[in-house]
Amino acid sequence: MAGSRGGTPGAGPGRRGPVGMWLVGAKGGVATTAITGLSALSRGAIEPVGLVTAREPFAGLDLVPFADIVVGGHDIRPGRLGAEARRMWEESRAILPEHLDAAADTFAAVEARLRPGTVVAAGDKIRDLADPSVAALVESPRAAVERIRADILDFRARESLAHVVVVNVASTEPPAAGPIPPSWREVEPLLDDAAACPLPASSLYAAAAFEAGASYVNFTPSTGATPPALGELALERGVAHAGCDGKTGETLLKSVLAPMFAARNLEVMSWVGHNIFGNMDGKVLDDPRNKAAKVRSKDHLLAAILGYPPQTHVSIEYIRSLGDWKTAWDHVHFRGFLGTPMTLQFTWQGCDSILAAPLVIDLVRLTERAWRDGQRGALAGLAPFFKSPIGVAEQDFSRQCAMLESWIASIARDR
Repeated sequence: MAGSRGGTPGAGPGRRGPVGMWLVGAKGGVATTAITGLSALSRGAIEPVGLVTAREPFAGLDLVPFADIVVGGHDIRPGRLGAEARRMWEESRAILPEHLDAAADTFAAVEARLRPGTVVAAGDKIRDLADPSVAALVESPRAAVERIRADILDFRARESLAHVVVVNVASTEPPAAGPIPPSWREVEPLLDDAAACPLPASSLYAAAAFEAGASYVNFTPSTGATPPALGELALERGVAHAGCDGKTGETLLKSVLAPMFAARNLEVMSWVGHNIFGNMDGKVLDDPRNKAAKVRSKDHLLAAILGYPPQTHVSIEYIRSLGDWKTAWDHVHFRGFLGTPMTLQFTWQGCDSILAAPLVIDLVRLTERAWRDGQRGALAGLAPFFKSPIGVAEQDFSRQCAMLESWIASIARDR
């Protein structure tokens, strides 16, 4: 399932045209920051700092230009897109007003392309955020998939797009309510009954994307296309997908530092991480059910890198006054020669959406390039972007980057 090549409907080697970036959670901080950044990049108003694809190894891939990325999306919340984007300045002082002012026409154009999302199997916390008209919409999982699919197809047709990449940047949902059958043939009949269908909302979006011939990127720890049944559907429909849970802060540092302890044969006895932030995702993660998915995503990589499970603890707390700024404080207790215990502590402070948004743009460009190359299924080469990359056991960041560079080289050879 890892990035195989096959007959992708509508694809052809070297074929490039305008590309759609369809954002699930289009009014959130990551989405509005990505939209603001794309506007500035398209005008040449900013340098591409923070974009991995701006680095030299990617220059020979013929990636889609920033100006050729057209944005649309789904959201469940009320409010104007431009007003939501302005919160990044008013509440977090993260995006300068001049960038927001310059993107006003872009916000208006994107808002015209937005469609109501679904709250089917999204969890009570997310349903509480929805506009009353969206919360009141009663539909089966199948109806939700078909409606979302139609929205994506309409977007592609109206904007004359060569391909669409659906990116989930919505708030974290609770884990799936029950086991998901391993094949799409078993899951598909369950879409007619909300009580029987095990797929959460993120997986319904993934299914709709695949049925529309679109690629799907899950930038959240929600279930998305992780279940084998969804991976099977992606292969059947000839599209690529990647995820899950963008790696931007504390976990990124873990994936860099843990290999150091392993390489020096220093025993990590315990690793404790406390995270505080105040954006919408933080508010949603204040619910223990939603928090469970995020903690699991952040906590699993240490044992994979070290080869043994140290005692760990991860806390995530919502502190409203912090806005989009995230602070992580980590305490690492390790043992060295002669059994002497020692400590490493670090503090990571960053703006969550500013760190994430350029990676979302990178992933759209790279996933579209994979589609143009005829690749389908899970894109293992994109592992360094994620905390829980699908189909990849390796968690060492440097080794994941080597996988990415090898993937780049394979595409460059195919040109």
